[in-house]
Amino acid sequence: MMESVGHNVLIVEPEGDTTRALLETLAARGIRGVVAADLKQAEERFEAGRWDLVLCDLSAPGGGLEIVRRIKNREPELPVVLLADACDRETTVRAVREGCDDVLSKPVQREALEALLDRLVPAHPVPSADAADTDVPAPYRIVGRSPRLREAVTLARKVAPTSVAVLLCGESGTGKELFAHLVHHASRRSRGPYLRVNCAAVSETLLESELFGHERGAFTGAVAQRKGRFELADGGTLLLDEITETGVRLQAELLRVLEQQDFERLGGSQRVRVNVRVVSTTNRDLARLVREGAFRSDLYYRLAGVRIHIPPLRHRREDIPVLAWHFINQFARETRRRITRLDPEMMDLFYQYDWPGNVRQLRNLVRTALILGEGEVLSLTEAPWLLAELAPANPLPPPRSLLLKDVERRTILEALRITDSHQAKAAGLLGISDRTLREKLRRWREAYGLDREEQEQWIKAPA
Repeated sequence: MMESVGHNVLIVEPEGDTTRALLETLAARGIRGVVAADLKQAEERFEAGRWDLVLCDLSAPGGGLEIVRRIKNREPELPVVLLADACDRETTVRAVREGCDDVLSKPVQREALEALLDRLVPAHPVPSADAADTDVPAPYRIVGRSPRLREAVTLARKVAPTSVAVLLCGESGTGKELFAHLVHHASRRSRGPYLRVNCAAVSETLLESELFGHERGAFTGAVAQRKGRFELADGGTLLLDEITETGVRLQAELLRVLEQQDFERLGGSQRVRVNVRVVSTTNRDLARLVREGAFRSDLYYRLAGVRIHIPPLRHRREDIPVLAWHFINQFARETRRRITRLDPEMMDLFYQYDWPGNVRQLRNLVRTALILGEGEVLSLTEAPWLLAELAPANPLPPPRSLLLKDVERRTILEALRITDSHQAKAAGLLGISDRTLREKLRRWREAYGLDREEQEQWIKAPA
């Protein structure tokens, strides 16, 4: 099941008249507003939902700036706007220091609030692959609508409440760390620590110290005792990123920790007992490495209590427009651009590209396009090197599924041009029902971010 996520604004405001005015303006734009009267209610409401914006009164019981401080500590990227009776220089400076994105004078003018919503609220809500992620911050959401992605999310949700070790497999950039966060967030350990170690980033000697800690004098430079990640993650989850980069000796140590839940710090003799759930990731074929003797089979079976495969982006192309909008919503605020639609030519390239860097590559590309471009249409016209990167050097015939989609689209567009966009006549020419044609046009509007008027212009454009 997918959840189509709308816009949600948390209003921390004790005054009834101001609250009603804010709710009316939000409702007129199809935005859901939820009210909290004080600090306690604000924390309860904040923890219970996912928010696109927070409007907080400076005079709210419990302290408006204290509420802002706590929200920003929890979710630094969430836009927060302070409402104040007097927007003097001192108030504005204090608000900015606490992380506020803007300050509005009370009584709040409708035009000022609408301009603020245009700037700070995402232009395009996106569907989540996880219907239960209503309280997950935007950077950790798993976004998409493809069956393969939903299957992986469902499996992660099933194993999360257990203590079984989880192995996340997938190419670089597919979002394995998001799944690790989901497993922790949906587990009974969610209030405990969540720590990550990149096994590929440090040498084996340093990695051993990073994982297990060391005693004073254990090696040159060890001037004090240091706790390792296993000890710091006690009661929570430890993510071992790229586990295949560990050497055979360290693999033996990891196996013992997983089996006995205790270890010795480097240079120590006292055993440290911990209660840690281990989630591991790899972008390599771990089963093949086991067969080749490059990875211990007993450790593999311990780590792979449940194995979850994260599909590459080329195997879930229907998620590309959804992900593009997700990243637009994330980064449009920092680039001060409001995007209302996606360039159809750019999207054609996106659909045909193989995405060796997967979702991470798409994220970086969208961010670059946002920074370099202008206007309300996201395109790559200001980044010709990206166009060259996306276009294959030696174009091959597209896969049959893509070819059929392209033929279908061109045929429908031609029928609409012949009939001057009369949908009933076009459907008759095509031999399909009006309802089928309307549904296909609706899907195109969603994919390309077009409104009906823009779709008409697109239909009339040369093929």
